[in-house]
Order: sequence, then C-alpha cells, then structure tokens
Amino acid sequence: MKKALIAGITGQDGAHLAKLLLEKDYEVWGTSRDAGSARIGNLRTLGIEARVALISMAPNDFRSVYQAVDRSEPDEIYYLSGQSSVGLSFEQPAETLESIVSGVLNILEVIRFRGGAIRLYNAGSSECFGNTGSQPADEATPFMPRSPYAVAKSSAHWLVANYREAYGLFCCTGILFNHESTTRPERFVTQKIVTAAAQIAAGNRKKLILGNLDIARDWGWAPEYVEAMALMLSTKTPADYIIATGQTNSLRDFVSEAFSFFNLDWQEYVETSDAFRRPNEIQISRADPSRAFSELGWAARTFMRRAVHEMCEAAKNSSKMPP
Repeated sequence: MKKALIAGITGQDGAHLAKLLLEKDYEVWGTSRDAGSARIGNLRTLGIEARVALISMAPNDFRSVYQAVDRSEPDEIYYLSGQSSVGLSFEQPAETLESIVSGVLNILEVIRFRGGAIRLYNAGSSECFGNTGSQPADEATPFMPRSPYAVAKSSAHWLVANYREAYGLFCCTGILFNHESTTRPERFVTQKIVTAAAQIAAGNRKKLILGNLDIARDWGWAPEYVEAMALMLSTKTPADYIIATGQTNSLRDFVSEAFSFFNLDWQEYVETSDAFRRPNEIQISRADPSRAFSELGWAARTFMRRAVHEMCEAAKNSSKMPP
C-alpha cells in the first residue's frame, strides 16, 4: 500500500485528491497547521473524514515539516498548502510568500535530507503567466506575475525545477488554471456568484456586487484536476504540466450561466463596483493543455457550463429551495 501526505488536505483540492487516492487504495495522511482545530467540512462532505490521518504541520517551520514527513513516511507528497487567495495576497504579501515559497523549500529540503526517494507534486498556478491575451500559454511561456500570489507561485515553481535538476529529485509542478467544485469556499468569486444566485432565487437576497466582469478565465472541474496530479507522480520522468480545459470564458458568461440556472436575468440583480477590483488584474487567461494529453493521457471532461450547473445544483439544495 502506497502512502501519500497531502499538505492542505482540508481545502478543495486536498479533499478531492484524498478521495481519489483512497479509491486507489493509498494510505492517506493530511496536514493542517493545527490538526486539533482543523476545519474538516470538505472531508466530511466527501465522506472520508474517518479514513485519513490528520497531523499538524507548519509549512514555514523546517522542524515541523521534517516531523510530519518522519511520522507519515510517505511515498508521495502533494504540497497544496499556503495562502490561496490572489486578492488577499495584495493585503498580506509577506504571509503569502512565506507560506508558499518557504513551505515548498522546506518540503524539498526534507526530501533531499531523507535520501530523495519521495516524489513531490507542487501546486502551481496559471496566475504566473499574467495576461496571455489571444495566445494560449504552454509550458514554455514565460512567467509575468501580476500579484504577490503569482510571484510566490513563480518562485516555488523554479525552486522545484532547480531541485529536480540539481539533486535529481522526482518533483514536479502542476500549473493549474482555474478549477471549481461544490466544495469551493465562498471567498472565491465563483462560489460567491453561485451562492448569491441561489439566495436571490430563494427570496433571501436582492443584489450581488462584483468587480470587473470582463476578465476571462479557463474554468475546469477540480475532481478531474486532482487526477492529473496523481498521474504526474506516476510517470517515469518528472516534468511540469499545464492542467486546463483549453476553453476561456468571461466572468460575465459565468454570471449569466449561474443566474440562468435559476431562471433569472442576471442584469436585474448584479451591480459592479471598483471596490471589488484588484490593484493589478489579469484580463485574459488562456491555456494550451496539449502536453498533459499527449504525455499523461489527461484531458478535461467538464467545462465551464457544466461546472456552473453542478455548483448551482449543490447551492440550490443547500438553500433548501422548493423544487
């Protein structure tokens, strides 16, 4: 039985990855800064909270990371931890860089000190590319980060590449574009939209205020994206891969789809405000995920419209709306 240690197991991706690995007969360990008070709602929602071993780990503390790895003795580590909000990174840049960059560095050093046999997956981000315009980004596209979050993810990406080349470690980064699920927290704009639409349809809310509706993203489905993470650690040679659908839609389209699910005209309920705009915003994000298909055999099956409908169905049920 293989063992996996998932740093950040209580988040959206961590929970779905844990479920996938359990289905593959892995022994799954997960970390949280304080395992005793960790929010395990996502694990409970997926019905796996009793099947994972949860331990405490502070990613920015080398001793804490070493102890967590020593205790779990994993074959694979998935580093999904760190501050995950682009918007919040403008308010907390130091914490963002420390939690992402120091966390990845400590994991790499622990693996190296322990002989280099552990395989590492690092969660990268499409934010590293900045504006892609009309040209889809591939693995050779230069990084042009436009937020402290993207700067941190870019640094972590190059740390992983450096340790792979310098020490021969099996470590790789998945450059994931936007991906959603029914367990997405409401602090993310996609879930904020879906929740608001459900509440308005139920008569519990009147308006939704958003920022720039013209931004465009490649939205996929998180349960499929974690499949790519596992595939990346099952190959013979470690490499970095873009994980995306290859289709880009505007936030306006996302809003329209969510409100249409509830038979609402979004223009009657949605307002915009500059207060919700970021200091430095990526306008268009496009991806070319062809390498993942050709080398991993992975391709997205769920695109924006279906992802929105799945999220809306869950929000409808949680809002206890009449059928």
